[in-house]
Amino acid sequence: MGFKKLGLVSATCLLAITAVVGCSSANKESSGTTAPSAQVQDANGSEVVDIEVWGTNIGYKPITKGSKLYELYKEKLGVGVIHPYVEWNGGTNYLNQLNLKIAAGEIPDLFLPKEGIENSLAKNGAIADLTELLPKYAPNLWNAIPKDIWDIVKANDPTGQGKIFYIPGVVDYGRYAGMIRKDWLDKLGLQMPKTQDEYVKVLEAFRDKDPNGNGQKDELPTGGRQEARWMDHLFAMYGVAMFEGYPQWDLYDGKLTYAAVTPNMKSALEFAAKLYKDGLIDKESLLNDKAKWDGKVNDGRAGNFFHWAETSYLYMENTFKNTGVKPDFAVLPVPEVPGYKGFYTWKRFLEPQWVVKNTKDQKKLMATLKLLNNMYDKKTWNSLFLGVEGMHYTMKDGKAVKLPDDKSTQENLILDPYSKLSTLDFMTELNKSTASNDRMWAVDQTNRNMQEAQKYAKTIAGDGMPASVYDGFPDINNRTLFIEYATKIILGQFPISKFDEFVEKWNKTGGEEVTKRSREWYAKVKK
Repeated sequence: MGFKKLGLVSATCLLAITAVVGCSSANKESSGTTAPSAQVQDANGSEVVDIEVWGTNIGYKPITKGSKLYELYKEKLGVGVIHPYVEWNGGTNYLNQLNLKIAAGEIPDLFLPKEGIENSLAKNGAIADLTELLPKYAPNLWNAIPKDIWDIVKANDPTGQGKIFYIPGVVDYGRYAGMIRKDWLDKLGLQMPKTQDEYVKVLEAFRDKDPNGNGQKDELPTGGRQEARWMDHLFAMYGVAMFEGYPQWDLYDGKLTYAAVTPNMKSALEFAAKLYKDGLIDKESLLNDKAKWDGKVNDGRAGNFFHWAETSYLYMENTFKNTGVKPDFAVLPVPEVPGYKGFYTWKRFLEPQWVVKNTKDQKKLMATLKLLNNMYDKKTWNSLFLGVEGMHYTMKDGKAVKLPDDKSTQENLILDPYSKLSTLDFMTELNKSTASNDRMWAVDQTNRNMQEAQKYAKTIAGDGMPASVYDGFPDINNRTLFIEYATKIILGQFPISKFDEFVEKWNKTGGEEVTKRSREWYAKVKK
């Protein structure tokens, strides 16, 4: 197994190409060679401009011109949305394809940037300066995001001019938690574990006592995915700031420090290695992609996993569909470990959610801003959440209710401002008000989980830090060295003593400089 991010095209190389492509694209536009905007007429006879939107798609159908979701967006938002299918796979394949798209001079009109790509694009003039555009043309969006969040965006401007080049997300509650099969605990006569020792005993029971009742020893007590991702619950108990498997920056001994190089991380990796050795972690965890790990959860084999509390209903319903058993996925309290203060990482400031192509085509630019303005009008959120009648929801007794998740028939609901600018009350009410009676068992559990997760959520000091602190050090940004050492330690290929070697190498290959920049940023935003 290679320990580099699988299939990841070198962002450095492709972004270098971008600088050239960006200039040539701008020259083409200024010389009048830009292709005309795609356009149709809406019901009022007004021109509707199509724009291309790229973002997260975990297997749903694309949005094509004239498709049902295209027509819904055109009706509700006044803009045509074309959303081609780009495989997500944890963001790795998406970034590959996005880099290739950019290198070809075909930047989408509106897209989700990844891995700090927005910094190079801003410097190259490939994405729009939104500082003056948003207040004027997208006031709903501008006013929806708090001033202190916009101030962080300005402080993060890679050009150093205090401008806005991306739209952040804001989440006013902790979204993440370990999920555990409470119905398995009940079946085995076990209490919810509160300490690490109790947690290990639960995993051993999941491994040995056939809680799924199929007579086979196929249970996976816990696990995760490639690059030691989506197993944050194993690190959380040691106070490691981790976000979907990405080590974060937080205060350790009073100083802003990268969690990956702390003694906390060393202890967490030692614990994970022991679990792996004892058969308490899925042996394929460091090979699983999203589809493979989700499949194991949905097949009723995983006793404990890490994810968004608010999407736990998807796993419940899929497990019921696949096994005939209605599972109870409950929040795992962060197990107590002597000497550590554990937590699930809460990032209030979400990383860049949208950037806008810098284009001379004013119709495209105005259509993109119109889309953003209408999308962030809360009056549209219920419609955007529900989607297309007959595809995403149905009417029962005069009430709109969401249909079960079906990637084979449902187009991707790419425009989801309710998840990018979200409050706990809004999301729990939205879940409940759009669920049919036969789905309420899963929705009620999900809302319970969302509330419960708040007990263990903690914001971190590095919330909102720009990816520009990694400029010149792409391997640190990509976690290349961390992935190699963490993976080998967990698999037992390296002894835990090798962790000190990792820290030394990390510091020598740019970590010291990145730490210096990070602490300077922290001092600036905390003034």
